[in-house]
Amino acid sequence: MKKLIGITGGALIALFSAQTAASADEILKVGLSAPMSGSAAAWGLGFEYAAEQAVEKVNSEGGIKAGGKTYKLELHVYDNKYNAAEGAKTAQTMLNREGIKFIVGSIGTAPVRATQALTERQGVLLFNTGWGKSIKGPDFPLTFTQMNTPFEILAPFFGYIKEQHPDLKTVAMITPNDATGQEMEPVAIDTWKSLDVEVISTDRYERGTTEFQSIATKIANSKPYAVDFGASPPADVGSILKELDVLGWNGIKIVAPGTSAGTLSNMAGAAAEGVYLGASADFQGDSASEAQRKLNEGAVAKLGESLNNITISSYDAVMALKAGIEAADSIDPKKVAEVLPTIVFESSYGPAAFGGKDVYGSPQQILIPVMITQIKDGAAVEVGRVAPDELKERLKTN
Repeated sequence: MKKLIGITGGALIALFSAQTAASADEILKVGLSAPMSGSAAAWGLGFEYAAEQAVEKVNSEGGIKAGGKTYKLELHVYDNKYNAAEGAKTAQTMLNREGIKFIVGSIGTAPVRATQALTERQGVLLFNTGWGKSIKGPDFPLTFTQMNTPFEILAPFFGYIKEQHPDLKTVAMITPNDATGQEMEPVAIDTWKSLDVEVISTDRYERGTTEFQSIATKIANSKPYAVDFGASPPADVGSILKELDVLGWNGIKIVAPGTSAGTLSNMAGAAAEGVYLGASADFQGDSASEAQRKLNEGAVAKLGESLNNITISSYDAVMALKAGIEAADSIDPKKVAEVLPTIVFESSYGPAAFGGKDVYGSPQQILIPVMITQIKDGAAVEVGRVAPDELKERLKTN
């Protein structure tokens, strides 16, 4: 699947007309790799929408200026089906056929790894939402993560839940058997142990699984205080919650990458009530920025689903790219990558930056607040927020 989002039809006509050809803006292609089909499609569709809005904003405000030229963005969207094979295929198309030098979002650790194998070798800048620690570090200077990952989320997220439920002693884990799940599981286990919570069981399932009765039965029979759904996408979590509800289990429900309260509620009904989400957000609440409320209103109207920390991140990646190109005064991806860790840019959350050198070995992790939400009456309501100390220090000096 490929979808092309550029500037408006009228602007395109003007751009290529003979009368304005001499003074026309340059076109800068940017790519997006996301699951546009399957159980994770809710992420892909929101991801696409947020990127579209960012591209339209940049273009309508005069584009990006660098090296004495003005560039208008042209967005190319591809379906990576949330697996490595399609991630590699879409990357090959973007890089080798379209000549794309900037990817403003890729969802899924497995697709990101497959994409990264090409982008780093071919000198392409890659923004991504991959949760694996292995995709960052000095060996990958052109890779930047555009949302919070387990290393930013799990400690404050699990800590908050433990504070709300002091009697929480045991947790059962279930997660997809892929790169994302495999890298997240040990981090989650260590974080629970640090809170004196025992992980009594861990189960993995293959992406694309639709029958969860046996796993749900095993979990219910172990009688955990809580179930940690690991890296499971919204549709899978909803299916498992339905099974657990039928079995009479009604403990604490935790989804660290939890995003889509609407999808969960539609899938699981009342069983979704009270679920803690670590990557969702209340973008219509008082704590949301004006930009986030506007973006969210548009997403609800178009998609019937609120944005979350995953989906809105493509907007922030475009904003970071614009700021990076203009600070570098160049569209050379290597020069932009060198500049990105040194600047503060305006994200949907407000001022943001890239850091995380102490964790990853190089400053490639976006610095934004961790927002903790809980499903109440079918909607994600923010119940806690933690701003990273590194961002606070950066803002003092800017």
